Amino acid sequence: MTTLSQRLSALFLSLFVVGCSSTPDIPPFSASGYLADRGVVRIWRKNSDHQSVHIRTFYTPFSGGEDEVTDYVWLEEALISVQRQVKGDQPDDVTLRFDQEGGLNFMQRQLAGRREAVSPDAVELYKFDARRMRQLSDALLSGRVFLRQGRWQGYNRLESCEGQQVKTAFDADTLQMLAQQQREASAPLMVSWLEAPEGVQLLRISQRDTCAQQPKEEEM
Repeated sequence: MTTLSQRLSALFLSLFVVGCSSTPDIPPFSASGYLADRGVVRIWRKNSDHQSVHIRTFYTPFSGGEDEVTDYVWLEEALISVQRQVKGDQPDDVTLRFDQEGGLNFMQRQLAGRREAVSPDAVELYKFDARRMRQLSDALLSGRVFLRQGRWQGYNRLESCEGQQVKTAFDADTLQMLAQQQREASAPLMVSWLEAPEGVQLLRISQRDTCAQQPKEEEM
């Protein structure tokens, strides 16, 4: 697991130093993710004939707050929309749409009970986040770092969200932690993890049904 963490760090460092010079050979529909400073980021990506790219991210804070779900869509390399949703007691939804020259033609921020405009500085930040997420997705998939999710069944076995029986390569410490949390949980544990040529890395443990949350290719 340490090896994979080091590999991810190296990927990100390489990305920010030299950037992505080319689009990696990636499958039409894929998932990846990484551990951020304050939470977990899971990424689903759909490529349509290399003309349209749709990336959906789920950011789950370590503090236990609501998921932040963001959809980015590009058409012929031009960012055409960003939609970010935070649900719960304090909902906060932002929608931005752009033309293919990068001009903003629609913006809206919907808070609890009111709407607001999005400031020019905030629009630029959303555009920056979109570029960064596209580059991170390229780097992760180029490194063959893929996300998997499933229901923990004990004894190093899971049922994936696709209904397959999976035996993981988690180390002894991770298995012990999962067994302990399952004993204390009131429902089956849902596990998200990364698989790469260098090994596996546990991303997230939850009692929420993350399989129900996982998007399908036809939904993107």
